[in-house]
Amino acid sequence: MTNKKENASAQGLVLAPAAGSAYSFGLGRLKKYFLDLFLITVIVGVVLMPLFMVWSLDGHHTTGGVILRMFALAYWLLLFAPIDYGSAFVFLKAVRGERFEVKDMFLTFENYLNVVLAKLFVTTIISIGFFLLVIPGIIFACKLAFVKYLVLDRNMDPVEAVKESWKMTDGYAGHIFIIGLLAVPLEIAGIICFGVGIIPAIMWVRCAFASMYFAVCETQEEEAKKVKKNR
Repeated sequence: MTNKKENASAQGLVLAPAAGSAYSFGLGRLKKYFLDLFLITVIVGVVLMPLFMVWSLDGHHTTGGVILRMFALAYWLLLFAPIDYGSAFVFLKAVRGERFEVKDMFLTFENYLNVVLAKLFVTTIISIGFFLLVIPGIIFACKLAFVKYLVLDRNMDPVEAVKESWKMTDGYAGHIFIIGLLAVPLEIAGIICFGVGIIPAIMWVRCAFASMYFAVCETQEEEAKKVKKNR
């Protein structure tokens, strides 16, 4: 952890568990690792493309349309989810200043079952929240924002990751909400820039979320050290 902090300080970057700091820190990391993170984001987009194609087709209520959408859901859970989690973990490595390669985004397949179950578990919880008049869904989404990192960073099973994310985000859920809220105008601005700007916008948002997780981890580690020292 010391080396990571020294790295950040050397680059004049200050990271605190707050939305503005996460975006600022994330932008610095984005500039440093732009090409690698760009390629990772493009790969995720290519994997996501078949889902957009399926859901944009007509015939939602026909037998063929229903079957096709069932296959799309299976594709989303069994293939896209692991790649999405893997790419998020690589973004976390970039934020920490750790060495990484683009192929690291596929390492999630070594922990495949936990990743798939975590994605299913989190999506179910958030969906239930949205059915309960939307606001609970937003709260659940903010409280479970760290699950994808915890499953891979700390090798937690889905239930442990959900519990830990819920605990870690105490006092920080508002900042996580703001990060997500700011993502909307950023991505709209990216689309306005001839559509090409959407990729850097998504990259920046992902760096911001990873930075928030990193900042909370660092803060909690410092607090634990202080408690231990005062005993």
